[in-house]
Formats: sequence, structure tokens, C-alpha cells
Amino acid sequence: MPVQIDKIFDSFSKNVLFENKFVLQTSYTPENIPHRDKQIEQVASILAPALRGERSSNLFIYGQTGTGKTLSCQYVRNEMLKRAKKNSLPLRIEYLNCKLKKVADTEYRILAELIKKLGGNVPATGLPTDQVYNKFVDIVEEEKKLIILVLDEIDQAVKKISDGFLYNLTRLNSELSQTQISLIGISNDLKFLDNLDPRVKSSLSEEEVVFPPYNAIQLQEILKERAEKAFRKGILEEGVIAKCAAFAAREHGDARRALDLLRISGELAERLGNKKVKIEHVDLANNKIDNDKVIEVVENAPKQFQLTLLAIINLTENKKVEKIYTGDVYNIYHDLCLRYKTETLTQRRISDIIAEMDMLGLINARVISKGRHGRTREIKLSIPQKTLGKTKKILHEYLGV
Repeated sequence: MPVQIDKIFDSFSKNVLFENKFVLQTSYTPENIPHRDKQIEQVASILAPALRGERSSNLFIYGQTGTGKTLSCQYVRNEMLKRAKKNSLPLRIEYLNCKLKKVADTEYRILAELIKKLGGNVPATGLPTDQVYNKFVDIVEEEKKLIILVLDEIDQAVKKISDGFLYNLTRLNSELSQTQISLIGISNDLKFLDNLDPRVKSSLSEEEVVFPPYNAIQLQEILKERAEKAFRKGILEEGVIAKCAAFAAREHGDARRALDLLRISGELAERLGNKKVKIEHVDLANNKIDNDKVIEVVENAPKQFQLTLLAIINLTENKKVEKIYTGDVYNIYHDLCLRYKTETLTQRRISDIIAEMDMLGLINARVISKGRHGRTREIKLSIPQKTLGKTKKILHEYLGV
């Protein structure tokens, strides 16, 4: 066994395919962001007043996953901080990803993380929330400055803790004398604003910027530019970039997926000992990402979503059940809620969750007519068999089953 491991390590130490793999990572910030000039200019013009000491409008940025929202925002942030430093302006721009566990699942933790970023410190738990809020106000007011708070994946925090914390943040300026705060909310959920309290909605979305999906040609240009830095010359076979772009264009023009596909294709080619990245590696990478995507969705889903999915899985594994309909799912879901002492949603709400699962590709839900009995959905589980075991394990762990 040690000999085999040594061979694996030796083969990877040669690094025959990649020149700089980091270029394909989502954390990489390129000098040039293709096809986003218009959106970058919009964000910059909205935030520019901060560079002359004025509070900028609150900004809401939305668009589907992988459309360059965070990347463009970070680019503008970096350029503004350079200008502020050059001109000795007291400007802080702090970024918080609300999807991170144990950071944005309570108002307390969001405030604690912001305090930490501003140079303060509070315990992870134990204090009353209003005391942490006062600590936040105190540290913000220590000296005169402008603060821009960037809340990425803001919809995830609202799902977990309601929009009350947003209301507090948008109203905070009325309590401040030294400092002024602007908010930037970033979301993949195009309907996010519709579900907010009207007071929060009007405050948060003083300005809005929409990021449209990339098309296949744009994705190819993005990949080509990154691939020139990421891979050694002659490593990519003809058609690899085009196929990665085509797969990602099918997924709502997701540049992040396109970059992941190209990177994982290269990693798989490396593991297989191939000297070039081929089209078949792209197919393998696409299957791998689909499986990983299921796990990510299940881990981050709300409890009611998880209970509904578990009900569908239980029905699928029941050999006595030939076909699954919405009513069947609701009955099992209802039983699970009673068993684990969880609030039971209405059948209409569960029907909405089933539609969301269909959109995410976890199930296939076909609407069928039952004549005078109305319409229902015939449901088939779409989670790959090899991922199903891990999915169930996550559900049981998160639900305490």
C-alpha cells in the first residue's frame, strides 16, 4: 500500500496539466471581468458618493448563481478602498457571506461577526441580543467614518432568522451621529424582495442592479481567458471549453459552474494519468458536480424542505407504492412532523416546496389531470442512486431522526 501511495504522490508532484489552478477557483479575482462593464459601472456610480464623504444609497444586487454579482462587487470594493486610502478617507467596506454556517444563522451571530470585522470582540453566545446590538453601535461610533456593509446571499439569512435584523440595520443611521452606514444586499433569489416587510423592502432597495445570465459565447470567452493562465500549453483538446460553456449555459448561464467544470475536468484527467484534458473528462466532471450539488442543496435547505424530501424518499423506497402523488407526499410529511414535533405546513405550501424541488432537479414532478377530482403532480425522485445514501444520512442528521 505505501508503494502505491508513493506512486500517486510522485505522479501528482510532476503537475503536468496545470500551470496555475487557482485561476479557476471562485475565490480568484481577475483583473478583467468580461461582459460585466455595464453592471460594474452601475454599482460604482451608486457607491461613488462615499468617496467624497457622503452616505451612498442602499443597494440591492440580484441575478442567478454564477452571473458575476459577488465578483463585480468585490472588484468595485477593492478599487474604492484603493482610492480611499490614497485620499486618506475614513471608509470601511466589510463583506459578510450570510450562507456561512455559524455566522449568519441568528441576528446575534451576524452582529458578532460584524463587530469582529470592525476590530471589536464579543463572545460567540451568552449575551442578550440587544446588548450585542449596543456593542455594535458603540464600535461603529468610535470615530467618524463611512461604512458600507456587503451582505452576500442575504436571502439565506432572512430564511433562517426573518427580516427583522435587516429592518434594524436599515434604520440604524437615525441612531448614529459620527458614522453613516450603507447596505449592499446580494441575492440569487429573484423574488426575494417580494417577501420582505414593505418597510425593509423600500429601505434596502433604494437602488437595484440586475445581473443577467451569461450566454454560451460569453462563457467560452471567460473560460478561454482563464484557461490560458490555468493550464500548460496544448493541454486542452479541441471542444473542451465549448462543452463546458454549453453545460453551464444550460444551467442559467452560470460562470461558476463553467469554471468548476473546467477545473474538475483537469483534475480528473490528472487522476487518470492522461496527458490531455478531453471531452469525456468534461462529461465525468458534469456528473460529479451534479452529485455534489444535491448534497449542497440538502444541507442548506430549510427544515420543512428537508422533511418533504425525506417523505418523498420514504415513499420511493416503499415497494408497495407504484406511483407517488402530491397527496401521498403530504400524508407522509404530516406523519413526520407529528413524530418529530414540528409545525405542519398546509398542503398548498408543500405543493410549492415540491415545485421548488422540481426546479432544482431533485425530483421530476409531472402535472396530471384527475378529471373532476382536479389536478395533481406525479413525482419521481431524480437523486442519483449513488448519492441517495449520503442524502438520507444528511437528512437524518439534520432532522435528528
